[in-house]
Amino acid sequence: MDYFVYEGKKVFYKETGTGKPLIFLHGNTASSRMFEQIAGEYSKNFRVILIDFLGHGKSDRLDVFPTDLWFYEAQQTIAFLKEKQYQDVNIIGSSGGAMVAINIALEAPILVNKIIADSFEGEFSSSIFTQNLLKDRENAKNNAGARGFYEYMHGSDWEQIVDNDTSAIIRHQKEIGHFFHKQLEELETDILLTGSTEDKFMYSISDHYYERVYGEIVSKIKHGRIHLFSKGDHPAILSCFQEFYPLSMDFLLS
Repeated sequence: MDYFVYEGKKVFYKETGTGKPLIFLHGNTASSRMFEQIAGEYSKNFRVILIDFLGHGKSDRLDVFPTDLWFYEAQQTIAFLKEKQYQDVNIIGSSGGAMVAINIALEAPILVNKIIADSFEGEFSSSIFTQNLLKDRENAKNNAGARGFYEYMHGSDWEQIVDNDTSAIIRHQKEIGHFFHKQLEELETDILLTGSTEDKFMYSISDHYYERVYGEIVSKIKHGRIHLFSKGDHPAILSCFQEFYPLSMDFLLS
């Protein structure tokens, strides 16, 4: 297994394929294993990179997740790309990984070519999202399918990872409230925003959720595309993959 070291801790990564680098960034409570079934398709055209953020998957654990979690994970990824001397990288980030991807492009634009930001909360955290999340996480602990997912992502210590993530989300919503350190108007990277209109979790916050938050982002950056799938759930990259894959390839290769 391959690792790089960030702040004295080992971060797991895996690379397959050849060509321009394409890095996948996993969501909260997940790991790079969420992309294992689809990575092979992309490795036909790209050097695919899967990474486990610190505290997740096969990476070293953290006692506490930082409050500014998505910025911290962006800093890890930037450090990895610089160590590998990768530039002009394409990024696909899903759910929390989408916020990480945008942070990377804002903080280190020279490293990034294009971004696909899939199924994420937007620019600002929502108190309704956090309340719904608390209920969802407690229910998940009593659901065999959810427990199986978490264990597959992380191993036997999955519950501590989920609790660490929940705590960070609550603190972030109360203490910070916005996901990016720089203004979105500074984002120059070409970006595709994706999601499903059947995403039960996000549309429980409000009707037309993605239409509103994605529309606000595009209006600020003055470029980018939005594509919402009529089927699927959360995240769209997995639940709508048969449609997502050709759309993403057209965007990344154009």
